[in-house]
Amino acid sequence: MVTTVHSPDHLLSLEEWDALPEDNSRHYELVEGVLVVSPKPKPHHQRVGGRLFGQLDAQLNDAWVVVPECEVVVDRRSPATVRVPDLVVVRAEVFRDNPARFDPADVLVAVEIFSKGTKRADRVTKYFEYAEAGIRHYWLIDPEAPLSLTAYLLVDGEYERVGESAAPMTIELDGFQVLLDLPMLDPAA
Repeated sequence: MVTTVHSPDHLLSLEEWDALPEDNSRHYELVEGVLVVSPKPKPHHQRVGGRLFGQLDAQLNDAWVVVPECEVVVDRRSPATVRVPDLVVVRAEVFRDNPARFDPADVLVAVEIFSKGTKRADRVTKYFEYAEAGIRHYWLIDPEAPLSLTAYLLVDGEYERVGESAAPMTIELDGFQVLLDLPMLDPAA
């Protein structure tokens, strides 16, 4: 059986993005008005994200909440860009309102976990988009053995690498520290 997918024939606005039918079978993002569709992450990728979620959730103070796979409007200007990081740490007060998506000003950390086909976008495109949007921390996780995390901090509008490790590491966030036990994120562990 062949399924025909109808793709938009023009750049989408944020309103048109909102009007798209819900489809959880794939991963969708809007990049400068272009609908980008990719396969859902595989189980190992999801396990890494789940384990990181657990570690962060246990350590964040009351001002912040960790949320998996939610929309962040990186650029509202037309044509809009909406990204869906693997995890974000967002302001608790905004989270309580249960918004459809978050603004970059409400995001403390954006986390991307590499998958086949995403490394270039994660390392290059999203790196610059998140910095331009003002997201203070950007973490990249490479799940290939040994699993490692590279942490960036926004300084004067550009990301500076503040840590890279496959061993447990501590990262300073908004006046408090989180300890990331990276070996425990390994999906095979």
